[in-house]
Amino acid sequence: MSETGTQSEAGTADGPRRDVIRGEALGSAPVPLSVLDLVTVGSGSTASRSLATSVELSRLAERRGYHRHWVAEHHSMPGVASSSPAVILAHLAAHTRRIRLGSGGVMLPNHAPLVIAEQFGTLEALAPGRIDLGLGRAPGTDGATAAALRRTDTLHEGADDFPEQLAELTRFLDDDFPDAHRYARIHAVPGPVQGPKGRPPVWLLGSSGFSARLAGLLGLPFAFAHHFSARNTIPALDLYRQSFRPSAVLDAPYTLIGVGALAADDEREAYRQVLTGALSMLRLRTGRPGLIPTPEEAEAYGFSPAEREFADDWLANVVYGTPDAVREGLDELRKRTGADELMLTANVHGGEARLRSYELVADAYEMPWLT
Repeated sequence: MSETGTQSEAGTADGPRRDVIRGEALGSAPVPLSVLDLVTVGSGSTASRSLATSVELSRLAERRGYHRHWVAEHHSMPGVASSSPAVILAHLAAHTRRIRLGSGGVMLPNHAPLVIAEQFGTLEALAPGRIDLGLGRAPGTDGATAAALRRTDTLHEGADDFPEQLAELTRFLDDDFPDAHRYARIHAVPGPVQGPKGRPPVWLLGSSGFSARLAGLLGLPFAFAHHFSARNTIPALDLYRQSFRPSAVLDAPYTLIGVGALAADDEREAYRQVLTGALSMLRLRTGRPGLIPTPEEAEAYGFSPAEREFADDWLANVVYGTPDAVREGLDELRKRTGADELMLTANVHGGEARLRSYELVADAYEMPWLT
């Protein structure tokens, strides 16, 4: 049976899934809406509180009809607590029933493919039919931290290495190495050797053209990091669509884009919140990473002209404001890019502001409360 057949028949306690890649747009949303979670840690808070907020967010997203909740792998960044996506996803799976959960993404060069196959095989066993495996080739951190992760000073991030790692991981997930292969007698467990044959769908993630082309050639779904690489969004999506070859996974391209988005009850409060994320990114890019600053700290910060330009450029690619303004911004972005799904990320200081934003966006699109 093809991967698509196997996956479309995979189910949960609530019944079978029709399609584990394509979601369903609810209310007046033009496409399915999803959540990208960095488990941000704000000044004055803790990682424990941020992880608890992620549980609250996954439950809210599930009740309001968001299609999936992904967690991103980052390392050595005080402002995020998402260094171990598989651990977090297992926790979220225990607190949800329906929403798809996945990595947005796992940075494959940081890990042995067998380890990832085992981790996500375990997640699939814990939450059958609702796990996604999103893969990136960047380190998710700086070079020194990447070297510490991989225990080598030679960082294999070239165009030749990632496809080989991906092919090996796919073989482990499918348990189908050729008989003569050196790994033919090695099985990723939990996995197909134990049955049944279903396994998480693989997505490729990117912020440039490399993964876009590879995803197209392999016929895989593609997720683009518009939220921090907006200039490359349309060229990368065009390249993916032009390169696409139908596969057992997809018969047509499927694109998801990550979008920085924050809705608040008034425009002033929305700006105060997103400014915390802009200042945090400024500090990260200038070698001063830390906890996400409070709105008061961000407002009081003395931006130099160059820093103000950076912040303004960053905020130009964030959709923020009142719920109606955010809805209009998301609609325009979807129309401009042709994305098949929008994954919203709200990397701001307060957990309450993040939760409120996702609720307001769902209300703006008249998305129903689900039971």
